[in-house]
This record gives sequence, structure tokens and C-alpha cells, in this order.
Amino acid sequence: MHVFLETERLILRRFTENDADALFELYDDPAVMKYLNGGLPADRTEIVTLDLPAFLGYYERFPGYGFWAAIEKPTGDFLGWFHYRPRPADPPDEPELGYRLHQSAWGKGYGTEGSAALLAKGFEDLGVKRVTAFTMTVNQRSRRVMEKLGMTFVRTYFEEFPEHERAPGSEHGEVEYAITRDEWLALRPRS
Repeated sequence: MHVFLETERLILRRFTENDADALFELYDDPAVMKYLNGGLPADRTEIVTLDLPAFLGYYERFPGYGFWAAIEKPTGDFLGWFHYRPRPADPPDEPELGYRLHQSAWGKGYGTEGSAALLAKGFEDLGVKRVTAFTMTVNQRSRRVMEKLGMTFVRTYFEEFPEHERAPGSEHGEVEYAITRDEWLALRPRS
């Protein structure tokens, strides 16, 4: 198992080709996909031929970045994933943070715990200068995770996301949050 990070309760590891069923189960939950595509059923073929190969490709192209399977330490259960990777138009030292977790993991602090570990890894080890995160304006749970991490609201924007048009609240647009290395350092407790 290619472990990337460990937290108190999580192991973040590389995805493998054997993770297709776990991804399908995650993507096939209408509540998980509510703010992404309006809760449409997942397409396993798309996961196997597009999503999983894209996840696997990041590890070689962008060392230290990519999509990470979130495994609960005590149970070994797949809880979902985190991503930490540069978007196509952004410089490598300004990655995007994201997460998608099973309903069973909601409200337990896993989103904040995994994201905080990725921020620390980036700022301490990878030379990251700034991290962004995006969600729908109405996705209050995701926004709350970003705020707990010390990320600040940057903007509301409207973009053509055909898959988002089915999501409730899409007419309110998307929001961007960000945190710089200096802002992150200022939030750390002094020893």
C-alpha cells in the first residue's frame, strides 16, 4: 500500500486499479453527488476508463500531488477521497484542495482532518505558496470545512458546468476559498 499521509484517524493512500468498486459506491450515492451532478447514478464504465486512470496518472506527473483514498484506521473502511493537485491553468505551487466522502463520514471531522494534513504536507514539504478550494455557494458543509482550515472566501463566480445545472442551488454559483503559506503559518500555535 502506497501510504501518502497518516493522521490520527485516517490513512491517505494512492488509488489502485482495484478501487473501482469503492469509487462506484461513493459516486452512486445521490446524497454524495447532490452538489456535483444533482445526484445522478454513477457510470461504472466511466469510473474505470476515465476517473481511475486520471487519478493514477497524477502520481507520476506531479510527485506529491494527486487523489488519495481516505481509509479509516480502526476499520480499514474506504471513506472517500481527497485531492491535492494543481489545476490545469494554475502554477504547480498553487494546488487545489478537494474531498468527496461517504455519508457515513459526514459530521465527524474527517474532511477537516484529511484536508489539514494535506495543507501541512504542501506548505511544509512541497513548497506550496497558496491553496484554493471550490464548492457550490449553497454547499454549507463544504464551506464550513474550508473555514475551519483557515481558508478565506475569495469570490463567488458563475461558470458553465453542465453537470452542476441539475444540482439544487446551482443558480447561486460557485465559491472559491484560499489560504497562503503565510496565512497558514500565522494560524499555527506558537511553541
